[in-house]
Amino acid sequence: MSDLLTLARWIKESRYTVALTGAGMSTESGLPDFRSPSGWWHNIDPRTVASVEALEADYPLFHQFYSARIRALADSKPHRGLLQGVATQNVDGFHQQANQQRVHELHGSIRKVRCHSCERQADVESFLTGQACPACAGRLRPGVVLFGETLPEGAWSQALTDLRSAELTVVVGTSLQVYPVAQLPSMTPGRVVMLNLERTEQDERFDLVLSGKAGELLQQLNSLL
Repeated sequence: MSDLLTLARWIKESRYTVALTGAGMSTESGLPDFRSPSGWWHNIDPRTVASVEALEADYPLFHQFYSARIRALADSKPHRGLLQGVATQNVDGFHQQANQQRVHELHGSIRKVRCHSCERQADVESFLTGQACPACAGRLRPGVVLFGETLPEGAWSQALTDLRSAELTVVVGTSLQVYPVAQLPSMTPGRVVMLNLERTEQDERFDLVLSGKAGELLQQLNSLL
């Protein structure tokens, strides 16, 4: 509780607070993550399916993987958090549904679909039903960042701007194993706090580390504030 009290005090003192979030923010909304024993990484290595190579060489497997992820959203609901300014690795759009006003989607959005060839926008249902692009007959894909692709320049730039201005950055529910996002906590001049279920290799770099489920920690924090 003493660490939560410290974090609550830091939030009250901070004039500019930013959150960096990962899968731990979504697992409590009913979505499987990539690294826990019950998550997607336990069942299949996403690097073999969530990549440009898979999209081009094994589209049926790529389509099956992302269709399952999209359909999982229908049974999940966002949990409301404390912070409004967010840079996120998550692609589920839950921060926006929870009325977060400033969200930087570093890994794109699974709720948007486009043609891999001509970039034309399409609807999610067209992807789920296996349709091709109506303009060029190319393969439809979610608007997420695949392995082998660069992060969206706009979201990355906006996240950096926020972090470089932050007096307090709260990292929630991410193992910080995916680069370049894993570098972001070191790019802020302010205090940095980690809230995560498991320990990470970067814990010693933080000013404060709280272990536990993101939703439970944030609810306790909210009550203190």
